[in-house]
Amino acid sequence: MGKCTACGEWNTLVEEVIQPEKKIPAWGGNRHTSTTPNTAVELKNIEQRTEIRLPSGDVELDRVLGGGIVPGSLVLVGGEPGIGKSTLMLQVALRQQGIKVLYVSGEESPHQIRMRAERIAGSSGECLILSETAVGRIFDEIRRIQPDIVIVDSIQTLYTEALDSAPGSVSQIRESATEFMRYAKSDDVPVFLIGHITKDGQIAGPKVLEHMVDVVLQFEGDRNHFFRILRAQKNRFGSTSEIGIYEMKSGGLEAVSNPSDVLLSADRESLSGNSVCMTLEGVRPLPVEVQALVSTAVYGTPQRSATGFDVRRLNMLLAVLEKRCGFRLGQKDVFLNIAGGIRVDDPALDASVVASILSSNEDVALSPTLSFAAEVGLSGEVRPVSRIETRIAEAERLGFTEMVVSKYNKISTYPENIKLIFVSRVDELYRKLF
Repeated sequence: MGKCTACGEWNTLVEEVIQPEKKIPAWGGNRHTSTTPNTAVELKNIEQRTEIRLPSGDVELDRVLGGGIVPGSLVLVGGEPGIGKSTLMLQVALRQQGIKVLYVSGEESPHQIRMRAERIAGSSGECLILSETAVGRIFDEIRRIQPDIVIVDSIQTLYTEALDSAPGSVSQIRESATEFMRYAKSDDVPVFLIGHITKDGQIAGPKVLEHMVDVVLQFEGDRNHFFRILRAQKNRFGSTSEIGIYEMKSGGLEAVSNPSDVLLSADRESLSGNSVCMTLEGVRPLPVEVQALVSTAVYGTPQRSATGFDVRRLNMLLAVLEKRCGFRLGQKDVFLNIAGGIRVDDPALDASVVASILSSNEDVALSPTLSFAAEVGLSGEVRPVSRIETRIAEAERLGFTEMVVSKYNKISTYPENIKLIFVSRVDELYRKLF
């Protein structure tokens, strides 16, 4: 309109922008956020602060988080159903002394949680249990209790009444996680969110959920095995190269300080097809036992099966053995298994896989004091792997006396108690072993 309806004059209307009312957060406001607008500051003028970390009472979890729980952090824990996510978080809640923990469960009743707590046999501390799925009512309890740590199990079960969609939908998960993120940042309270995963192994819900949180922890393992690995896929407060190793027992999850005790079988002297590889999980060296079985194909069509190892890489290594070394494995069944129920993607496993296949094919057992760490290329060459000195030191510590490595690895300091066997090709590896 160009004409004012009140005075009848033309070109006297001026547009004025009215600021919309600020949305009140679900927890009723914040304590630390000021209304003063931010201004740009030079990087060198920003004050450096050391993050104060709270010990979680779990050595492996503290290692993965980078030294402890950071106040105001939002941590997302994902994993398969029944893998132990709720057990791990309940153990953390029960081990806190002098810290008030609120455990919000949208999947279990308080009586079920009490039964699990009795089985874990942990100290009760100041853990408070709330069985609720409405975000508004959860924040009503948070305002009343004023907890120091909040654990939500799980984010997919929550819903906010501001939206009409069902719990677990993309919009509900995003809005609920946003409310907890605002609460964590404004009140400096660490919040743990347990998340479901899809059949593809991705965390259910919008991808923005993983962008919003500060830390994404993935709990991996096979429910039929006792072994669990906790790894950080994202960490704004530390490295993502650390892993935590747990053993599932009747009394809950127990940290494994020496993984070789549970990963290596006691007697490997008379077993053909077994070898040990010094692999790396992040920056942590681990001994992994590789088991192979080669037999004549009964039904005419040979089978290729791998557990804990990429079956496409297994087919590649079999093709290299047939093309470069002359082994007729095309009419034989080949089965490969990584002991302990874990999955390994380290290329250093190649030499150990090849040695296990050749050992089973020849029916000759390898020395129990021999280990491997080398990659195999398509032309049959044995390639170097990263952090070889760390692998050698761990093998020496575990009592191995020989180790097969690539001839092209650059080693600055040679060990005293372990003999290094340098190979450059797969056929040379076969000659030195058999």
